[in-house]
Amino acid sequence: MAITAGMVKELREMTGAGMMDCKKALTATDGDMDKAVEFLREKGLATAQKKAGRIAAEGLCKVLVSDDSKKAVVVEVNAETDFVAKNEVFQAYVAEVAEQAMATTAADMESFLAEKWLPDSSKTVAEALAGKIAIIGENMNIRRYQQVTEDAGFIAPYTHMGGKIGVLVDVQTDVINDEIREMAKNVAMQVAALRPQYTNRSEVSEDYIAHEKEILLAQIKNDPKESQKPEKVIEGMISGRINKELKEICLLDQVYVKAEDGKQSVQSYVDSVAKANGAKVVIKGFVRFETGEGIEKKEEDFAAEVAKQMGM
Repeated sequence: MAITAGMVKELREMTGAGMMDCKKALTATDGDMDKAVEFLREKGLATAQKKAGRIAAEGLCKVLVSDDSKKAVVVEVNAETDFVAKNEVFQAYVAEVAEQAMATTAADMESFLAEKWLPDSSKTVAEALAGKIAIIGENMNIRRYQQVTEDAGFIAPYTHMGGKIGVLVDVQTDVINDEIREMAKNVAMQVAALRPQYTNRSEVSEDYIAHEKEILLAQIKNDPKESQKPEKVIEGMISGRINKELKEICLLDQVYVKAEDGKQSVQSYVDSVAKANGAKVVIKGFVRFETGEGIEKKEEDFAAEVAKQMGM
């Protein structure tokens, strides 16, 4: 398979590795992007795991919470340009979609789109969307939504960058006051800023751990100095690196961003606020939507398109 400059550029953006290393990785894996990322990681040339996806699509994330904070929803609606995302008509429409998502009992997006549109029951959600596309003049998409309920506590919402990121944090607690709510908001801000993948280590699968150990072992074997170390030392190195990675991807293990000593974990922060308020608090989970996450925007080659239309 021919390795193009565009493929090399994409792999560089994903891994931070050098251009020649990226070209070598793509050549060795016959252009398979996922395998090329693994190749670079094994050689110790990529500092991070493949990102969840390149953020390219525009739009808005909207959070909505019930008056008693026991139920909440976050939605993502996409548009083609940032200009439309900032448009008041589009923003008002996204708010209506959030209301619809808050009330829905649909099991999937297909069922959701087939529902009667709450602001006008003569239309379905899909028909209302089509009408809005005609008015705004850009392609739009209701991409996803997620409801969260918590009867033994509350849901803490947070919106970042005017709707670029929407977060919901599920808080189980026997005490609800301003201090507890402030703590929950701070945790939601942590989720927005540091994008954890899991709430705690119990959510991390054994398969994920095993796969990461294989990658780390390959990195060590490819290092002339580290590969000469005793097996027990290597096992300890791998265990330490896995532990470090879990502290980065698990919310409650992360260093709390507002920690004065730069060491306090999110779990320790939550526990300290709970203790100060005589409360039992558990962060049960979170939802984090980022606009365009995982959507790759098509790169238009206008010169080629014009040439094609002209028969050149």
